[in-house]
Amino acid sequence: MILLGPSTTQCLLNTQLRCCTTRRLFSSSLLRPRASGKRRDLSEPKDKWNYNNNQFDGAVSEDLHKLRLVDANALEKEATPPVGVKMLARDFIEDSLYNPNYGYFPKQATIFNAKDTAFDFSNLRDSAEFQEEIGTKYADYGADKHDGPGRQLWHTPTELFKPWYGRAIGRCLVSEYLLKYFPYEDFVIYEIGAGNGTLAMDILNLLREDYPEVYERTRYNIIEISESLVQLQKKKLQAIHSCATITHKSIFHWETTEPSPCFFIAMEVIDNFAHDIVRYDMKTLKPYQALVTIDNNGDFDTIYDPVTDPLIVSFLNLRQTLNHPPPINKLLLQWDMLRKSYLSLPLVPNLSASEYIPTRMLSLLRTLRNHFPRHRLLLTDFSSLPDSIPGVNAPVVQTRFQNITVPCTTLHVKQGFFDIFFPTNFERLRDMYEFMLSQPPSKSGSSADCLESGRVTPLTSTASSFSSGSQFFSSYQPSNRRNPVDGVTSASGLPVGERKSSVFSHSEFLETYAELERTRLRSGENPMLDFYKNVKFLF
Repeated sequence: MILLGPSTTQCLLNTQLRCCTTRRLFSSSLLRPRASGKRRDLSEPKDKWNYNNNQFDGAVSEDLHKLRLVDANALEKEATPPVGVKMLARDFIEDSLYNPNYGYFPKQATIFNAKDTAFDFSNLRDSAEFQEEIGTKYADYGADKHDGPGRQLWHTPTELFKPWYGRAIGRCLVSEYLLKYFPYEDFVIYEIGAGNGTLAMDILNLLREDYPEVYERTRYNIIEISESLVQLQKKKLQAIHSCATITHKSIFHWETTEPSPCFFIAMEVIDNFAHDIVRYDMKTLKPYQALVTIDNNGDFDTIYDPVTDPLIVSFLNLRQTLNHPPPINKLLLQWDMLRKSYLSLPLVPNLSASEYIPTRMLSLLRTLRNHFPRHRLLLTDFSSLPDSIPGVNAPVVQTRFQNITVPCTTLHVKQGFFDIFFPTNFERLRDMYEFMLSQPPSKSGSSADCLESGRVTPLTSTASSFSSGSQFFSSYQPSNRRNPVDGVTSASGLPVGERKSSVFSHSEFLETYAELERTRLRSGENPMLDFYKNVKFLF
């Protein structure tokens, strides 16, 4: 267990660290020291970050209730992490990761890049030698300092297996484009979180070399939140591919509507989308939302209030509509008397386990529905993670220290110095995504969801809805097809809905689209297939 006790002065962590089979201890000066001269109440728990004093009995400190309520947008102007504030868990995570002045990605993170040379897979003996080569390239970045967190370096399959991984993504997209839209529509691609720009480069190189007639009609749009990565992407891409456009903006602030058919790519991005924390009162099953508090001494705590945030409310309503149960035993959910008997047992908590819910993912789905009405989504990320902190769907919180990746056991860590990333339940995400696309776009940018049937778009070209008349010739609607989009017809002139998205394992997707002989080792192993077993695709 990691202890971030308030008695530790000028300390980043005072923790047991796990690295293989060894345990190490370290400290630094990244947490604010507690004000001197203040006497501790010995009745208080030492580990005040990991739980509240007697949650839900009205004993939450009045000082915490009086803290100023902020959100991640308001904190973007802050030059240093704030004190004397409270915020929803998603705002704390978003501020920690993306604040332009001290956030992890703008100021600390470095994406591993094998420079201009790719691995020579055909000359590598086996996967062990491949990993040795990766270690050698990591060493080229230099040793970390010994007085605090080091270079926050991490890698992606795009960088490890370039250009073949990016070419597989490109082959997937271009096959769909040639089948459905060429030559009547341009090839429009949007990518969020493009990192070093390597994926975009590999896709555009593929199109220029193998599909020149498609390349001439390509528009590649990157939406990037990090200013430093925007500059890197512009320098890397635009001199070579004039069809590439980079926009410095958060996808959650996107307001422009793309009326054309397009492909929307999110590669290893949603794992860093902020989540909220919800717990249920085991007596009433009433949900409570978590608020992270930072007092005037810089000490963290978590308090819980009844759910009032509109985005959390929308997510919980959507989950109920989709019959996705909360993470509580089914028998306890159904039987009040059983819950009462359960709560009467000694040492039984009156709250359910902390559940991390993907509220920012819901924001992305709304943006896709409202501003990209004719998109096709290609998304990939982790479906499970080791070394996560306690909780349901909980994240991994980690940093690098002396060239070693160190996992933590609490969310309450110094903003900007720790990566926070989540697993995704792809089957539930698919259900959410397809349901959201079946709803009409929100009017005037409203975040409220109207749960109606039929999907309409700004593309409507008829006085009456195509979707309302789609059953005229047949009452059969295939279960793997969406409702037709108004104004969009097939070659026969009849409205035909798009195929619904499916979930694929990492190897299933690559076996379909990748040039596997290019990444096969002398032993016959193929690390592009064998690695990333905990990754899935939605397409």
